[in-house]
Amino acid sequence: MKYRVGITDYVKDPYDVEAKAFPNVEYVFLNSEDLDDFDQSVLAELDALIVWHAHIGERTAKVLKKSCIVVRYGVGFDSIDIAALLIEGIPFCNTPDYGTEEVADTASGMILNMQRKIASYDFACRNYHSGWQEHVQPLLTRTNKQTLGVVGVGRIGTAVINRMKAFGYRIIGYDPYQPSGHEKAIGYERKQHLKKLLEESDIVTLHCPLSDETKGLVDDEFIASMKPGSMLVNTGRGQVLLNLDCVEKHLRSGHLSAVSLDVLPQEPPPLDHPLINAWRNNEEWIVGRLIINPHSSYYSEQSLFEMRYKASETVRMFLEEGVLRNQVFTSKL
Repeated sequence: MKYRVGITDYVKDPYDVEAKAFPNVEYVFLNSEDLDDFDQSVLAELDALIVWHAHIGERTAKVLKKSCIVVRYGVGFDSIDIAALLIEGIPFCNTPDYGTEEVADTASGMILNMQRKIASYDFACRNYHSGWQEHVQPLLTRTNKQTLGVVGVGRIGTAVINRMKAFGYRIIGYDPYQPSGHEKAIGYERKQHLKKLLEESDIVTLHCPLSDETKGLVDDEFIASMKPGSMLVNTGRGQVLLNLDCVEKHLRSGHLSAVSLDVLPQEPPPLDHPLINAWRNNEEWIVGRLIINPHSSYYSEQSLFEMRYKASETVRMFLEEGVLRNQVFTSKL
């Protein structure tokens, strides 16, 4: 076999999906999330490295072949020292377009759940004794009377907008990295300032990448700038949310009426945090107001196949055609 491709962790043999995209290649399972401690002689023989959770640092970059490529199975690259790879002349690419439909569907489902208080109804009527409709939730508003604010209007943000337009929301978006006229092509109202979006939105959904600019973006000041009684959804990156303290504060006060999170600042969440305790114990003040999923919005059988196939395909395109697809040059987006 002409090429050896290392796979750091999680995805184990058989590599049938990878082989569909790049056949007649030797795939080597490295079984490590910290390659700085891995056998350097094995690393030095690789023509490509596909990463799941593993940290790729300066030491690893110095060992890999100069003709090597590093590809991430997923979108994020917080654990990749891109600068160290570039110094060694090694390109890094991610897989940004898998699972777009799945994440957008989850975000849309969370929005509609909070809008229609589906989970709240479920909890409220579980122990009924009489008067089945005594649990009608107050202050419900039609979707076409609500404003949905989308922070980050890239692939997934755009997919969410396309879905939610059908429900009649007024949709506004903030994304300084999209070109002028993007809003006209997609069909939303563009806001030049994030604070203006927060002030006008009944629901805010986050779809921005994690970078130096966005890390900790959603803090106490961010939430305080949102409309009283508004709702927050995050299916993007967990560390865009500074911490759980600000979420708890504004849920308790009622400034946030509901929050839905697929990603968290720390995963799994700390079991000693009061917000997590209240959620786990179904405390009355939070029932139906906080939804947490285990970082699963990306997943379906099809998206997992797509992620593995496209990562291996990116390796093939580079090694056989000299084409770099989805190259990332810096951690700042």
